[in-house]
Amino acid sequence: MFSVLFGLLCFSAPGSGQQPSIQADDGKRYICRAVPLSGDASCPVTLLPELTVGSQEEELRNTVMQLRETILLQKETISKQIGTINELTTKLSLCASTTDDRKYDKGGSWGKEKQNTMGDVPRDPSGSINGLGKTMQGLKDRLENLEQMRANISGASFPTELRDLLQRRLAELEKQLLRKVSNLEEEKSMLSNATAAYRLKTESTLNALVERISELEKGGGDFKSPEQFKVSLPQRTNYLYGRITKSLPEMYAFTLCMWIKSSALPGIGTPFSYGVPGQANEIVLIEWGNNPIELLINDKVAQLPLEVRDGRWHHICICWTTRDGQWEAYQNGEKLGNGDNLAAWHPIKPGGVIILGQEQDVVGGRFDAGQAFVGELSQVNIWDRVLKPVEIQSMANCSSYIPGNVVSWLASNVEVFGRGAFKRPLEVCQDRLPNA
Repeated sequence: MFSVLFGLLCFSAPGSGQQPSIQADDGKRYICRAVPLSGDASCPVTLLPELTVGSQEEELRNTVMQLRETILLQKETISKQIGTINELTTKLSLCASTTDDRKYDKGGSWGKEKQNTMGDVPRDPSGSINGLGKTMQGLKDRLENLEQMRANISGASFPTELRDLLQRRLAELEKQLLRKVSNLEEEKSMLSNATAAYRLKTESTLNALVERISELEKGGGDFKSPEQFKVSLPQRTNYLYGRITKSLPEMYAFTLCMWIKSSALPGIGTPFSYGVPGQANEIVLIEWGNNPIELLINDKVAQLPLEVRDGRWHHICICWTTRDGQWEAYQNGEKLGNGDNLAAWHPIKPGGVIILGQEQDVVGGRFDAGQAFVGELSQVNIWDRVLKPVEIQSMANCSSYIPGNVVSWLASNVEVFGRGAFKRPLEVCQDRLPNA
């Protein structure tokens, strides 16, 4: 038996066998609780407070409030990211406009703030490259911060839809930044390449200028100017010759001009020959025996109506084009002959050897004394085009001198070999004219 008995008090007062009276519903609610029998015999009644919202509704309300705060927080974060995007876009636009200002204008010169002092040599744009590098590094730092923020958001307990939205927004922002960084890196690379190419071109031009100045200062080896010299080959041997140190590119047309003086009989020999691997007679100008002067191109022959065996200076030019193999021959500024079908459609091969005074049986050698040139040569120039008659005439009558754009007659470009071969000063042009 329990030491204490409990009873349920479900009535307004304890009864002694009587039935409890039924009370009308007054809108109140009562609870029943257990009390010991030895306690207070009264039947206290505790009224429950009127419930306005259930516990479940309260929990839902709290959840809604939390979600609302979370959404507001995410809206604020998105606003900050939009501000960051706008700031980056503004800075990148300023950077792009600054770079555009530093490029050449339509006239090929630089802007007013960085005008050069040589007319066409810009200052080194290393400052632009360093500025682009700093901008790119700043963008990369911002990109790393965004990636870290995205990682933090991924680990946060946000609603799935909101988290996905943020992930998409951050991914779009990351792509935009990557595109901007890529564009800046490409622009930096292009600027660096353009700078390097311009430096190479400038150095090449300056080197050519320095070489020209050196030749002028030295007087071309006691010559009045670098082109005022002649090569003298006084004997018919197989070891006296001159060699031009430069070769020819691939050409589809050419003009060969020279001053020539010879009185050798029965023929002057070979004043000019150009041989390439596989074809020693790529271009040859030869007069041997009692034959007229012949032009050989790729071993094809055309006879030229030129006569230069009188021991006087003559200016001759040979023009040729691969189109139908057309050729023209000039002496002292006058065209004396022309023809076609001379090695038609055959381009002149590059990388060969130019020999003055000997005919090549192999490239650069195996000379035949019977075909050697005897006399003097000067101003042997080659162009990769057919010169106009007025240009040829102006050189022949001493009104102008036009150096070849492929091979130009310079003392530094011509070497002589064999005892008895010399480079000597050349008479003035007027003294070389036929009527002088």
